[in-house]
Amino acid sequence: MFRHNPAVPTTVNGQVSHWFDELPASRPVLPGDRDADVCIVGAGYTGLWTAYYLAKADPSLRITVLEARFAGFGASGRNGGWLSGLVPGDRHRMAEAHGRDRVLAWQQALNEAVDEVIAVADREGIDAGAVKGGTLEIARNPAQAVRLAAAIAEERSWGIDVAELTKDEAAERIRFKGVVSAYHTPHCARIQPARLVRGVAEAAERHGVTIYEDTPVTEIASGRAVTARGTVRAPIILRATEGFTSALPGLRRTWLPMNSSMIATDPIPDALWDEIGWQGRETVGDSAHGFFYAQRTVDDRIAIGGRSVPYRFASRTDVDGQVPARTVALLTDVLHSILPQVRDIPIAHGWCGVLGVPRDWQAGVVLDHASGLGWAGGYVGHGVTATNLAGRTLADLVLRRDTPLTELPWVGHRSRNWEPEPLRWLGVRGLYAAYKLADKHEAGGRARTSPIAGVADVITRKPH
Repeated sequence: MFRHNPAVPTTVNGQVSHWFDELPASRPVLPGDRDADVCIVGAGYTGLWTAYYLAKADPSLRITVLEARFAGFGASGRNGGWLSGLVPGDRHRMAEAHGRDRVLAWQQALNEAVDEVIAVADREGIDAGAVKGGTLEIARNPAQAVRLAAAIAEERSWGIDVAELTKDEAAERIRFKGVVSAYHTPHCARIQPARLVRGVAEAAERHGVTIYEDTPVTEIASGRAVTARGTVRAPIILRATEGFTSALPGLRRTWLPMNSSMIATDPIPDALWDEIGWQGRETVGDSAHGFFYAQRTVDDRIAIGGRSVPYRFASRTDVDGQVPARTVALLTDVLHSILPQVRDIPIAHGWCGVLGVPRDWQAGVVLDHASGLGWAGGYVGHGVTATNLAGRTLADLVLRRDTPLTELPWVGHRSRNWEPEPLRWLGVRGLYAAYKLADKHEAGGRARTSPIAGVADVITRKPH
């Protein structure tokens, strides 16, 4: 059998993420002052997709991308690899403000963006490891099953294809322990995130985009992006900094850098995969308040993530993805609780990253033509697909094209700031402690959602 103690110190900690089997060679730094037609700050999915579509639409544009470290250093190179149609916001609140039809169009555009990313990858020769196996959502106790049933009805009300599964039907896909009920939706593909972001960067460069790395931007203002290495002047300056936005002057309270952590196992032998199943490469999540998200990776590992330490005081971010040992232990326990078959498989890597969370949990795409300043982000962890839609939308806005994308309800959306410290630290940490306690109560056999979680949901205004 596969004997191993996962607590022994062989797990790689940080080093950005497991998705980078080796860190990429650096592109040139900004060599001094430069002029451009469009300057984009941040070489993650949002910035790179925007640059790619702009360059494709107008090859004459001089497009410069400035990146503090290297393309994909942030959430784009550390996420769970869910290329999904999940909405980065609350559909009901958006419908109240903009009408149900516009929100339905937004949801449909996100579903279609899954296929758009796969199509671009095929066209540009990007090996992103995409397999469109959909998402399997599981419930593991009665309270979770009640929420899962409500989620099925909710998704169907927004036109989402959802297949309700019994525990036996779920086991035909993946043999998880303790599943009570489940559903499957087709609007998701498993990807290898770093391969995608590096591929989009290279594709953008082939279409004429210039990317400068190791060039942190210290100030964004109308007409200029300032760095220690020089200033890029352009009539259009776009911010695509997601969880690192709080480091920029005047933006500390704009979006909360919420922390999410992951682990990846060693490669799992074929014989053990025969026991587990997972042949469809579905992405997987559960209905707990402190939910997990997982995938079977391109190289036949299991990568699984969750919240652990959700927020660092004063909006601080991690150091190159390093995680506390207790986080690796916690996620390992979650993995072993759902798949005890892999208890003897070593944990190869643990890492973390930050995602951008607006105060109303609602992403936005904005361009003010008067100042030339624009941005997109605040994806609340649902950005792998949404960034592609946002990039296409920003490109249309820059080019002053009226399209169905520029009519979507997140265009022009602005959120109020988060509370000052220590209020936001106390609030976030307290709320996630409440969710943890609620999960503990429900694991004891409660028939319905813990009232503790209900109070926390009201306070956070988290979408469902």
